Amino acid sequence: MGKYLDLESSIYSIFGSQQWKAENIPTYPSNVIKNDSKSSFIRLSIIPNSNSVNFKSISGVLIIDIFTETNIGTKSYSTIADRLDDYLVTKGFNKNNFFLQFKESVLTPMGVDKDSASLFRAQYTITFNFFGVD
Repeated sequence: MGKYLDLESSIYSIFGSQQWKAENIPTYPSNVIKNDSKSSFIRLSIIPNSNSVNFKSISGVLIIDIFTETNIGTKSYSTIADRLDDYLVTKGFNKNNFFLQFKESVLTPMGVDKDSASLFRAQYTITFNFFGVD
C-alpha cells in the first residue's frame, strides 16, 4: 500500500477496535452523510498536510466532527471530546511497521448542522505524525 492508505488503515484501526466500539459512539468516514440521526455520532476526516522524514512518513490533522442532539447543552459533545482525548492525545500506535503519534487536541463548537437542524456539530481537531519505513 502507499502512505495514504497505510495512514488511513492505522487511524481507522483505532476506531475499529473492540475498546472503541464499547464506547457506543457510532463512527463514520468523512464521505458518509448521516443526517437522519438524532443520536450522537462522529465523522472522521484525515487531512495529510506535509511530508515528514521519508517517503513513507507524513504529518497532518485528524478532524472529527462530533454530532449531538440540539437544545441539550454542551455536555454531550464535550463528553465525547474527553473520550477522544483519552484515546488519542499524546498516544502512539504501532501497526505493520508504521508508527502513528498524536499530539494535542482542540474542540470548537460549530453550531447547528447545516444538513439537519436536529443535530449540533462540534469539531475536534488533533495533529499527528505518521512514520513508515522507506
